[in-house]
Amino acid sequence: MDPKFVKQLEEFGVIPVIKIDRAEDAVPLATALRDGGLNCAEVTFRTAAAPDAIRAISKAYPDMLIIAGTVLTTTQADEAMAAGAKCIVAPGLNPAVVQYCIDKGYPVLPGVCTPSEVELGLSLGLTHLKFFPAEAAGGVGMIKAMAAPYTAVRFMPTGGVNIKNVADYLNCKAVFCCGGSWMVPADKIAAGEFEEIKNMTAQAVTLVKEIRSK
Repeated sequence: MDPKFVKQLEEFGVIPVIKIDRAEDAVPLATALRDGGLNCAEVTFRTAAAPDAIRAISKAYPDMLIIAGTVLTTTQADEAMAAGAKCIVAPGLNPAVVQYCIDKGYPVLPGVCTPSEVELGLSLGLTHLKFFPAEAAGGVGMIKAMAAPYTAVRFMPTGGVNIKNVADYLNCKAVFCCGGSWMVPADKIAAGEFEEIKNMTAQAVTLVKEIRSK
């Protein structure tokens, strides 16, 4: 993966993982994230609105780092990139989908949670991987255990990362950023409470700065 892209993710520290049911909520949500200090988002393909949401955000804010998450097929990967996504993220590591993304030149972060999956990622030329589901799969302790023999690999933990444990993850040298949804709860998106989302995002940004200043 392009070092400049990795550096961008690392600078953000936390990537908001969002599930959008209505494409019309995409731009107001993106605005709230930007106003809160995070010019990035992972839009998950858990709903049919994902491609249109990515397209709307990319059109409104071309400089925003939009990642397509929960991408399970090559068709979804193509849809995501055509809509304006800048990276493909998956919960697991499907070699066929990952190789397709590599061949197409799509930055890709597949999910892993075992040493065998890490080795599969390495065999495909990947040194940056998503660690999912982070808390359920052993959290920071598991990341440190896997990072010991795989010194070239760095992880983006997602799944159960929240305001209470994000410091533990970001203080781990093997972690380059985290994916989290606590600042973008689905119920607040559905209710149009974008001012609250902006405030929660600002709190997350402040927290990341505090963690990194220690």
